[in-house]
Amino acid sequence: MRKDIDFAPVKDVHVVIAKDDEGWKVFLINRNENKLENTMVTSKGYGETKTEKQKTSTLRHMIPFIDSGEYALIEPIDESVFHLNNEYWVSYFIDGRVYDKKFIFVPDSIVEENLTFIEELEMNGILHD
Repeated sequence: MRKDIDFAPVKDVHVVIAKDDEGWKVFLINRNENKLENTMVTSKGYGETKTEKQKTSTLRHMIPFIDSGEYALIEPIDESVFHLNNEYWVSYFIDGRVYDKKFIFVPDSIVEENLTFIEELEMNGILHD
């Protein structure tokens, strides 16, 4: 059972939504000193308008490993879902121990005004930690 698993606190692993000439993309950055192994990322969007609930499909991504100081592309993201909560649930292993965290970009937080330079990507993005 999930409640029986001892999840260690996630440190120095970040989800970034960044913009380049091709559009918006979601990345996972490993600023941890250890390599991340068997990383699973589940992504979905959800929220409400004044008249209806909305949700996107749930997507799952598997990344075999991400070295220390490296990053991986998770997926492109369309601007049409920026009004939703965009959730990225990240699970990975370090030395056989499981780490797990949800990163949620709240509605309308993915905007040009919130962009900062992300050194690893050499592009502007919104870093969630």
